Amino acid sequence: MKITIPKSERTIIFSFFITIITIGAVLLYLPVSWSGEGRLTFLDALFTSVSAVCVTGLITVDTALYSRFGQAIILLLIQLGGLGLISFSTLYLAMPRSKKSFQNVSIIKKYSIDMVEHKVNHIVRNIVLITLSVEIVGALILYPFFIKNGQTSFFNALFHSISAFCNAGFSLNSDSLVSYQSSPFVLITIMLLIVSGGLGFVVIHDVIRRVSKRSRHISLHSRIVLWTTGVLIVFGALAFFILEKNHTFSQMSTGTGILNAFFQSVTTRTAGFNAVDQAAMSTGGKLFTVPLMFIGGSPSSIAGGIKVTTFAIVMISVFKGLDYRGEIKLGNRKLSNKTITNAHIFIIKGLSFAFLSIIALAIVEADAHFSFVDIVFEVFSALGTVGLSLGITSSLSVVGKIIIIFTMFAGRVGLITMAIPIYKSYIDKHVEYPVEEVLIG
Repeated sequence: MKITIPKSERTIIFSFFITIITIGAVLLYLPVSWSGEGRLTFLDALFTSVSAVCVTGLITVDTALYSRFGQAIILLLIQLGGLGLISFSTLYLAMPRSKKSFQNVSIIKKYSIDMVEHKVNHIVRNIVLITLSVEIVGALILYPFFIKNGQTSFFNALFHSISAFCNAGFSLNSDSLVSYQSSPFVLITIMLLIVSGGLGFVVIHDVIRRVSKRSRHISLHSRIVLWTTGVLIVFGALAFFILEKNHTFSQMSTGTGILNAFFQSVTTRTAGFNAVDQAAMSTGGKLFTVPLMFIGGSPSSIAGGIKVTTFAIVMISVFKGLDYRGEIKLGNRKLSNKTITNAHIFIIKGLSFAFLSIIALAIVEADAHFSFVDIVFEVFSALGTVGLSLGITSSLSVVGKIIIIFTMFAGRVGLITMAIPIYKSYIDKHVEYPVEEVLIG
Protein backbone atom coordinates (compact mmCIF):
# COMPACT_ATOMS: atom_id res chain seq x y z
CA MET A 1 0.00 0.00 0.00
CA LYS A 2 1.46 3.35 -1.04
CA ILE A 3 0.99 6.25 1.37
CA THR A 4 1.77 9.90 0.56
CA ILE A 5 1.55 12.72 3.12
CA PRO A 6 2.20 16.34 2.00
CA LYS A 7 5.23 18.05 3.53
CA SER A 8 4.22 21.74 3.43
CA GLU A 9 4.04 22.18 7.22
CA ARG A 10 7.62 23.41 7.38
CA THR A 11 6.98 25.76 4.45
CA ILE A 12 4.09 27.44 6.31
CA ILE A 13 6.18 27.92 9.45
CA PHE A 14 9.28 29.20 7.64
CA SER A 15 7.27 31.51 5.39
CA PHE A 16 5.49 33.11 8.32
CA PHE A 17 8.64 33.85 10.30
CA ILE A 18 10.77 34.94 7.34
CA THR A 19 8.07 37.32 6.13
CA ILE A 20 7.61 38.96 9.53
CA ILE A 21 11.39 39.20 10.07
CA THR A 22 11.93 40.85 6.68
CA ILE A 23 9.16 43.40 7.14
CA GLY A 24 10.39 44.14 10.66
CA ALA A 25 13.99 44.66 9.53
CA VAL A 26 12.90 47.12 6.83
CA LEU A 27 10.73 49.10 9.26
CA LEU A 28 13.46 49.24 11.91
CA TYR A 29 15.97 50.41 9.30
CA LEU A 30 13.85 53.49 8.55
CA PRO A 31 15.29 56.73 10.04
CA VAL A 32 12.02 57.31 11.92
CA SER A 33 12.69 54.16 13.97
CA TRP A 34 16.05 55.31 15.31
CA SER A 35 16.84 58.11 17.78
CA GLY A 36 20.48 57.29 18.54
CA GLU A 37 23.58 58.86 17.04
CA GLY A 38 24.36 58.21 13.40
CA ARG A 39 22.40 55.74 11.28
CA LEU A 40 21.44 52.24 12.31
CA THR A 41 23.00 49.64 10.01
CA PHE A 42 20.70 47.22 8.21
CA LEU A 43 22.52 44.27 9.84
CA ASP A 44 21.69 45.63 13.30
CA ALA A 45 18.08 46.23 12.19
CA LEU A 46 17.91 42.65 10.89
CA PHE A 47 19.51 41.31 14.08
CA THR A 48 16.93 43.15 16.21
CA SER A 49 14.07 41.96 14.02
CA VAL A 50 15.19 38.32 14.20
CA SER A 51 15.72 38.59 17.96
CA ALA A 52 12.27 40.12 18.46
CA VAL A 53 10.35 37.73 16.19
CA CYS A 54 12.22 34.75 17.64
CA VAL A 55 11.50 36.21 21.11
CA THR A 56 15.17 35.93 22.03
CA GLY A 57 16.20 39.31 23.42
CA LEU A 58 19.83 39.40 22.30
CA ILE A 59 20.66 42.90 21.09
CA THR A 60 23.56 44.53 19.25
CA VAL A 61 22.27 48.05 20.02
CA ASP A 62 20.47 49.35 23.10
CA THR A 63 16.68 49.10 22.67
CA ALA A 64 16.38 52.44 24.50
CA LEU A 65 18.07 54.11 21.50
CA TYR A 66 15.17 53.30 19.20
CA SER A 67 12.49 55.95 18.82
CA ARG A 68 9.04 55.32 20.26
CA PHE A 69 7.97 54.24 16.76
CA GLY A 70 10.89 51.79 16.58
CA GLN A 71 10.10 50.44 20.04
CA ALA A 72 6.47 49.97 19.02
CA ILE A 73 7.65 48.00 15.97
CA ILE A 74 9.83 45.82 18.22
CA LEU A 75 6.88 45.25 20.56
CA LEU A 76 4.67 44.25 17.62
CA LEU A 77 7.34 41.86 16.36
CA ILE A 78 7.60 40.29 19.82
CA GLN A 79 3.83 39.80 19.95
CA LEU A 80 3.70 38.35 16.44
CA GLY A 81 6.63 36.07 17.11
CA GLY A 82 5.36 35.05 20.51
CA LEU A 83 1.98 34.00 19.22
CA GLY A 84 3.39 33.04 15.85
CA LEU A 85 3.49 29.32 15.31
CA ILE A 86 0.17 28.40 16.89
CA SER A 87 -2.15 31.37 16.95
CA PHE A 88 -1.18 33.43 13.92
CA SER A 89 -0.87 30.39 11.70
CA THR A 90 -4.30 29.43 12.98
CA LEU A 91 -5.68 32.93 12.42
CA TYR A 92 -4.49 32.76 8.83
CA LEU A 93 -6.11 29.37 8.33
CA ALA A 94 -9.31 30.42 10.10
CA MET A 95 -9.84 33.70 8.22
CA PRO A 96 -13.29 34.03 6.61
CA ARG A 97 -13.56 32.53 3.15
CA SER A 98 -10.21 30.78 3.53
CA LYS A 99 -10.01 27.05 3.10
CA LYS A 100 -8.74 24.88 5.91
CA SER A 101 -7.41 21.57 4.71
CA PHE A 102 -7.11 18.56 7.00
CA GLN A 103 -3.34 18.95 6.68
CA ASN A 104 -3.39 22.59 7.85
CA VAL A 105 -5.63 21.77 10.81
CA SER A 106 -3.21 18.99 11.76
CA ILE A 107 -0.43 21.55 12.13
CA ILE A 108 -2.39 23.26 14.89
CA LYS A 109 -3.43 20.03 16.59
CA LYS A 110 0.17 18.81 16.73
CA TYR A 111 0.70 21.52 19.32
CA SER A 112 -2.53 20.89 21.20
CA ILE A 113 -4.06 17.94 22.96
CA ASP A 114 -7.30 16.58 21.57
CA MET A 115 -8.87 16.37 25.03
CA VAL A 116 -8.21 20.11 25.54
CA GLU A 117 -9.80 21.46 22.37
CA HIS A 118 -11.00 20.19 19.04
CA LYS A 119 -12.07 23.27 17.07
CA VAL A 120 -9.44 25.47 15.44
CA ASN A 121 -11.45 28.68 15.96
CA HIS A 122 -11.81 27.92 19.66
CA ILE A 123 -8.05 27.38 19.97
CA VAL A 124 -7.42 30.78 18.34
CA ARG A 125 -9.92 32.53 20.56
CA ASN A 126 -8.53 31.01 23.75
CA ILE A 127 -4.92 31.76 22.83
CA VAL A 128 -5.65 35.41 22.00
CA LEU A 129 -7.89 35.99 25.01
CA ILE A 130 -5.46 34.41 27.48
CA THR A 131 -2.49 36.28 26.00
CA LEU A 132 -4.07 39.74 25.92
CA SER A 133 -5.68 39.34 29.34
CA VAL A 134 -2.47 38.27 31.07
CA GLU A 135 -0.40 40.97 29.34
CA ILE A 136 -2.81 43.78 30.25
CA VAL A 137 -3.10 42.63 33.87
CA GLY A 138 0.69 42.41 34.06
CA ALA A 139 1.08 45.94 32.71
CA LEU A 140 -1.45 47.32 35.21
CA ILE A 141 0.44 45.70 38.10
CA LEU A 142 3.84 46.93 36.90
CA TYR A 143 2.77 50.50 36.11
CA PRO A 144 2.61 51.91 39.70
CA PHE A 145 6.07 50.55 40.49
CA PHE A 146 7.49 51.91 37.25
CA ILE A 147 6.06 55.34 38.14
CA LYS A 148 7.92 55.23 41.46
CA ASN A 149 11.11 54.65 39.50
CA GLY A 150 10.48 57.66 37.26
CA GLN A 151 9.00 55.76 34.30
CA THR A 152 5.66 57.54 33.90
CA SER A 153 4.73 56.17 30.47
CA PHE A 154 2.25 53.28 30.50
CA PHE A 155 3.95 52.10 27.31
CA ASN A 156 6.98 51.07 29.39
CA ALA A 157 4.86 48.86 31.64
CA LEU A 158 3.01 47.37 28.66
CA PHE A 159 6.29 46.76 26.80
CA HIS A 160 7.82 44.86 29.71
CA SER A 161 4.62 42.90 30.37
CA ILE A 162 4.36 41.69 26.76
CA SER A 163 8.10 41.05 26.59
CA ALA A 164 7.91 38.98 29.78
CA PHE A 165 4.84 36.93 28.83
CA CYS A 166 6.29 36.30 25.38
CA ASN A 167 9.58 35.28 27.04
CA ALA A 168 11.40 37.84 24.86
CA GLY A 169 13.58 39.60 27.43
CA PHE A 170 13.63 42.96 25.60
CA SER A 171 13.74 45.92 27.98
CA LEU A 172 13.54 49.67 27.50
CA ASN A 173 16.07 50.04 30.33
CA SER A 174 19.74 49.91 29.40
CA ASP A 175 20.42 47.75 32.45
CA SER A 176 17.35 45.52 31.87
CA LEU A 177 15.91 45.01 35.40
CA VAL A 178 19.06 45.55 37.47
CA SER A 179 17.56 48.75 38.93
CA TYR A 180 14.63 46.63 40.21
CA GLN A 181 16.68 43.86 41.81
CA SER A 182 15.45 44.95 45.25
CA SER A 183 11.82 45.34 44.17
CA PRO A 184 9.98 42.09 44.98
CA PHE A 185 6.70 43.18 43.38
CA VAL A 186 8.33 43.93 40.02
CA LEU A 187 10.48 40.79 39.93
CA ILE A 188 7.69 38.50 41.13
CA THR A 189 5.27 39.97 38.56
CA ILE A 190 7.82 39.49 35.78
CA MET A 191 8.48 35.93 36.99
CA LEU A 192 4.77 35.07 36.95
CA LEU A 193 4.44 36.47 33.43
CA ILE A 194 7.47 34.48 32.24
CA VAL A 195 6.24 31.23 33.79
CA SER A 196 2.71 31.77 32.41
CA GLY A 197 4.05 32.27 28.90
CA GLY A 198 6.42 29.33 29.28
CA LEU A 199 3.82 26.82 30.49
CA GLY A 200 1.95 26.77 27.21
CA PHE A 201 -1.67 27.31 26.31
CA VAL A 202 -2.46 23.61 26.52
CA VAL A 203 -1.35 23.47 30.16
CA ILE A 204 -3.05 26.76 31.07
CA HIS A 205 -6.30 25.61 29.48
CA ASP A 206 -6.00 22.23 31.18
CA VAL A 207 -5.47 23.86 34.60
CA ILE A 208 -8.38 26.27 34.07
CA ARG A 209 -10.65 23.33 33.24
CA ARG A 210 -9.51 21.55 36.41
CA VAL A 211 -9.92 24.61 38.67
CA SER A 212 -13.35 25.41 37.21
CA LYS A 213 -14.27 21.74 37.79
CA ARG A 214 -15.14 21.20 34.14
CA SER A 215 -12.70 18.31 34.24
CA ARG A 216 -11.58 16.12 37.12
CA HIS A 217 -8.28 15.16 35.55
CA ILE A 218 -5.15 16.90 34.30
CA SER A 219 -3.48 15.33 31.28
CA LEU A 220 -0.17 13.52 31.65
CA HIS A 221 1.41 16.19 29.45
CA SER A 222 0.32 18.98 31.83
CA ARG A 223 1.42 17.03 34.89
CA ILE A 224 4.89 16.49 33.44
CA VAL A 225 5.16 20.17 32.49
CA LEU A 226 4.02 21.45 35.90
CA TRP A 227 6.17 19.07 37.94
CA THR A 228 9.30 19.55 35.81
CA THR A 229 8.89 23.33 35.72
CA GLY A 230 8.50 23.48 39.50
CA VAL A 231 11.51 21.24 40.14
CA LEU A 232 13.70 23.23 37.72
CA ILE A 233 12.71 26.56 39.28
CA VAL A 234 13.35 25.45 42.87
CA PHE A 235 16.51 23.47 42.11
CA GLY A 236 17.82 26.29 39.92
CA ALA A 237 17.16 28.92 42.59
CA LEU A 238 18.95 26.83 45.24
CA ALA A 239 21.94 26.31 42.94
CA PHE A 240 22.19 30.00 41.97
CA PHE A 241 21.90 31.12 45.60
CA ILE A 242 24.79 28.83 46.60
CA LEU A 243 26.94 29.67 43.56
CA GLU A 244 26.40 33.45 43.66
CA LYS A 245 26.14 34.06 47.41
CA ASN A 246 29.71 35.34 47.50
CA HIS A 247 29.64 36.89 44.03
CA THR A 248 26.72 38.78 42.47
CA PHE A 249 24.55 38.34 45.59
CA SER A 250 27.30 39.31 48.04
CA GLN A 251 26.00 42.86 48.59
CA MET A 252 22.37 41.76 48.95
CA SER A 253 20.43 40.82 52.06
CA THR A 254 19.48 37.16 52.40
CA GLY A 255 15.89 37.87 51.33
CA THR A 256 16.95 39.87 48.27
CA GLY A 257 19.49 37.19 47.39
CA ILE A 258 16.82 34.47 47.51
CA LEU A 259 14.48 36.63 45.39
CA ASN A 260 17.17 37.17 42.76
CA ALA A 261 18.14 33.50 42.84
CA PHE A 262 14.56 32.58 41.95
CA PHE A 263 14.46 35.29 39.29
CA GLN A 264 17.70 34.02 37.75
CA SER A 265 16.33 30.48 37.77
CA VAL A 266 13.14 31.56 35.98
CA THR A 267 14.64 34.00 33.47
CA THR A 268 17.36 31.61 32.26
CA ARG A 269 14.76 29.34 30.66
CA THR A 270 14.08 31.53 27.59
CA ALA A 271 13.05 34.86 29.17
CA GLY A 272 16.33 36.79 29.03
CA PHE A 273 15.71 39.58 31.56
CA ASN A 274 18.56 40.08 33.99
CA ALA A 275 18.40 41.57 37.48
CA VAL A 276 22.15 41.04 38.01
CA ASP A 277 25.10 41.53 35.67
CA GLN A 278 25.55 38.17 33.95
CA ALA A 279 29.21 38.89 33.17
CA ALA A 280 29.88 39.37 36.90
CA MET A 281 28.57 35.92 37.79
CA SER A 282 30.90 33.16 38.92
CA THR A 283 32.11 30.64 36.36
CA GLY A 284 29.94 28.03 38.04
CA GLY A 285 26.88 30.28 37.77
CA LYS A 286 27.53 30.94 34.09
CA LEU A 287 27.98 27.24 33.29
CA PHE A 288 24.91 26.25 35.30
CA THR A 289 22.89 28.76 33.26
CA VAL A 290 23.74 26.98 29.99
CA PRO A 291 21.70 23.76 30.47
CA LEU A 292 18.74 25.74 31.81
CA MET A 293 18.77 27.87 28.66
CA PHE A 294 18.93 24.71 26.55
CA ILE A 295 15.94 23.10 28.31
CA GLY A 296 13.61 26.07 27.87
CA GLY A 297 9.87 25.98 28.50
CA SER A 298 6.86 23.89 27.54
CA PRO A 299 5.71 22.63 24.13
CA SER A 300 2.93 24.76 22.55
CA SER A 301 4.21 27.71 24.60
CA ILE A 302 5.98 30.90 23.61
CA ALA A 303 9.20 29.65 25.18
CA GLY A 304 12.09 28.14 23.25
CA GLY A 305 14.60 25.40 24.03
CA ILE A 306 14.18 21.64 23.69
CA LYS A 307 11.22 21.91 26.10
CA VAL A 308 10.76 20.59 29.64
CA THR A 309 8.82 17.52 28.49
CA THR A 310 11.72 16.40 26.29
CA PHE A 311 14.13 16.85 29.18
CA ALA A 312 11.81 15.06 31.62
CA ILE A 313 11.25 12.08 29.31
CA VAL A 314 14.98 11.63 28.74
CA MET A 315 15.74 11.89 32.47
CA ILE A 316 12.96 9.43 33.34
CA SER A 317 14.17 6.96 30.72
CA VAL A 318 17.77 7.24 31.96
CA PHE A 319 17.05 6.84 35.68
CA LYS A 320 13.89 4.75 35.67
CA GLY A 321 14.64 2.66 32.62
CA LEU A 322 12.31 1.09 30.07
CA ASP A 323 10.20 -2.03 30.31
CA TYR A 324 10.54 -4.97 27.95
CA ARG A 325 8.41 -3.15 25.35
CA GLY A 326 10.67 -0.10 25.43
CA GLU A 327 7.98 1.93 27.21
CA ILE A 328 7.78 3.82 30.53
CA LYS A 329 4.88 3.45 32.97
CA LEU A 330 3.88 6.61 34.85
CA GLY A 331 1.02 5.97 37.25
CA ASN A 332 -1.90 4.62 35.23
CA ARG A 333 -0.45 5.93 31.97
CA LYS A 334 2.56 5.02 29.88
CA LEU A 335 4.94 6.72 27.46
CA SER A 336 5.34 4.96 24.14
CA ASN A 337 8.66 3.86 22.71
CA LYS A 338 8.09 6.29 19.84
CA THR A 339 7.76 9.28 22.21
CA ILE A 340 10.88 8.26 24.15
CA THR A 341 12.91 7.78 20.98
CA ASN A 342 11.78 11.13 19.55
CA ALA A 343 12.81 12.89 22.79
CA HIS A 344 16.33 11.45 22.61
CA ILE A 345 16.66 12.27 18.91
CA PHE A 346 15.42 15.82 19.50
CA ILE A 347 18.05 16.48 22.18
CA ILE A 348 20.81 15.07 19.97
CA LYS A 349 19.73 17.31 17.09
CA GLY A 350 19.69 20.36 19.35
CA LEU A 351 23.12 19.62 20.82
CA SER A 352 24.52 18.95 17.36
CA PHE A 353 23.38 22.34 16.08
CA ALA A 354 24.75 24.05 19.19
CA PHE A 355 28.09 22.30 18.70
CA LEU A 356 28.31 23.48 15.07
CA SER A 357 27.39 27.06 16.04
CA ILE A 358 30.02 27.11 18.81
CA ILE A 359 32.72 25.92 16.42
CA ALA A 360 31.69 28.44 13.75
CA LEU A 361 31.57 31.36 16.19
CA ALA A 362 34.89 30.38 17.79
CA ILE A 363 36.56 30.31 14.36
CA VAL A 364 35.25 33.67 13.08
CA GLU A 365 35.83 35.41 16.43
CA ALA A 366 39.32 33.98 16.99
CA ASP A 367 40.86 37.46 17.01
CA ALA A 368 38.27 38.92 19.40
CA HIS A 369 39.74 37.12 22.41
CA PHE A 370 36.36 36.03 23.74
CA SER A 371 36.60 33.27 26.31
CA PHE A 372 35.20 29.84 25.51
CA VAL A 373 32.56 30.31 28.20
CA ASP A 374 31.49 33.59 26.53
CA ILE A 375 30.98 31.83 23.19
CA VAL A 376 29.18 28.79 24.64
CA PHE A 377 26.93 31.07 26.70
CA GLU A 378 26.09 33.23 23.66
CA VAL A 379 25.28 30.27 21.41
CA PHE A 380 23.04 28.49 23.90
CA SER A 381 21.30 31.78 24.71
CA ALA A 382 20.56 32.26 21.01
CA LEU A 383 19.56 28.63 20.40
CA GLY A 384 17.31 28.57 23.48
CA THR A 385 15.88 32.00 22.47
CA VAL A 386 16.84 33.30 25.91
CA GLY A 387 18.61 36.60 25.30
CA LEU A 388 21.01 36.58 28.24
CA SER A 389 24.56 37.58 27.32
CA LEU A 390 27.93 38.03 28.94
CA GLY A 391 28.30 41.27 27.00
CA ILE A 392 29.84 40.13 23.72
CA THR A 393 26.83 40.48 21.38
CA SER A 394 27.49 44.06 20.31
CA SER A 395 31.21 43.28 19.83
CA LEU A 396 30.65 40.42 17.40
CA SER A 397 31.97 40.74 13.86
CA VAL A 398 29.61 40.92 10.89
CA VAL A 399 29.97 37.18 10.30
CA GLY A 400 29.60 36.50 14.03
CA LYS A 401 26.31 38.41 14.10
CA ILE A 402 25.08 36.44 11.08
CA ILE A 403 25.93 33.17 12.85
CA ILE A 404 23.92 34.25 15.91
CA ILE A 405 21.05 35.34 13.63
CA PHE A 406 20.90 31.86 12.11
CA THR A 407 21.22 30.31 15.58
CA MET A 408 18.30 32.37 16.92
CA PHE A 409 16.20 31.45 13.89
CA ALA A 410 17.10 27.79 14.28
CA GLY A 411 16.25 27.93 17.99
CA ARG A 412 12.81 29.37 17.36
CA VAL A 413 11.84 27.82 14.03
CA GLY A 414 14.36 25.05 13.42
CA LEU A 415 13.77 23.18 16.67
CA ILE A 416 10.02 23.39 16.11
CA THR A 417 10.23 22.00 12.60
CA MET A 418 12.61 19.27 13.78
CA ALA A 419 9.89 18.20 16.20
CA ILE A 420 7.48 17.69 13.29
CA PRO A 421 7.88 14.17 11.91
CA ILE A 422 9.07 13.86 8.32
CA TYR A 423 6.54 11.93 6.33
CA LYS A 424 7.56 10.43 3.02
CA SER A 425 5.91 8.29 0.44
CA TYR A 426 6.58 4.69 1.14
CA ILE A 427 5.32 1.25 0.21
CA ASP A 428 4.36 -1.12 2.97
CA LYS A 429 5.89 -4.41 1.89
CA HIS A 430 5.12 -6.27 5.13
CA VAL A 431 8.73 -7.43 5.36
CA GLU A 432 10.12 -8.38 8.78
CA TYR A 433 13.91 -8.00 9.07
CA PRO A 434 15.99 -10.00 11.58
CA VAL A 435 17.28 -8.27 14.68
CA GLU A 436 21.01 -8.18 15.35
CA GLU A 437 22.75 -6.94 18.50
CA VAL A 438 25.46 -4.23 18.52
CA LEU A 439 27.73 -3.73 21.53
CA ILE A 440 27.66 -0.32 23.20
CA GLY A 441 29.63 1.26 26.01
